[in-house]
Amino acid sequence: MIKLVLFDIDGTLVHTGGAGIKAFARTFATAFNAPNGVERIKFAGRTDVSLVREFMGLHDIPATQENFALFFETYVFWLDHILKGSETRACTGVFDFIRDLRTLSRPPRIGLLTGNIRLGAEIKLRHFDLWDVFEIGAFADDHEDRNQIALVAHERGRRLLNGSLDGGEIVVVGDTPHDIRCGRAIGAKVLAVATGGATLEELKRQEPDWAVEDLRTVAAGDVCGN
Repeated sequence: MIKLVLFDIDGTLVHTGGAGIKAFARTFATAFNAPNGVERIKFAGRTDVSLVREFMGLHDIPATQENFALFFETYVFWLDHILKGSETRACTGVFDFIRDLRTLSRPPRIGLLTGNIRLGAEIKLRHFDLWDVFEIGAFADDHEDRNQIALVAHERGRRLLNGSLDGGEIVVVGDTPHDIRCGRAIGAKVLAVATGGATLEELKRQEPDWAVEDLRTVAAGDVCGN
């Protein structure tokens, strides 16, 4: 039986109209006088910290603690500002799937496993009234590497449940091969959805437990075993 379901955010839960990428670009332009280069970076499935480090490398900006702090302080301002004027939508089936998880006879706990920093995740999900749905989360603040973030999420889930939590009692829901790999890093089952960064065929090649076009096409009870 599944005890914990962990969701990615961008392309899995929501589409922000590119607000995150635009906020990255605006931040580097305003805080570091580096207006070019975001178009050379692949964002899907990456952690915010790794993206910032890559961009700093492209512009020979020292990857110091102070520069990371300056980036993220500026980034959350721009993210909130840009998001308010963006065309946004929840990914297909998200609200119904979460509702169905919560109404199962033995409902799992629900959390986040994301490459966003925590405040960035909160800004995005509050825009959709989704932030308070999630009981725990693991974020780019916890580690730069997504597989290590998964380990943090596993441990927080164990504490939430006041005891043991095997990897096989967790489902990771995500839209990229990175999500599939980080789920496997903790021995979790993986539900891959083709609503974001990868096609259904690309996801199937990574052999997740389920690969679907969107969350309308899979039943919460089938995923959670009840």
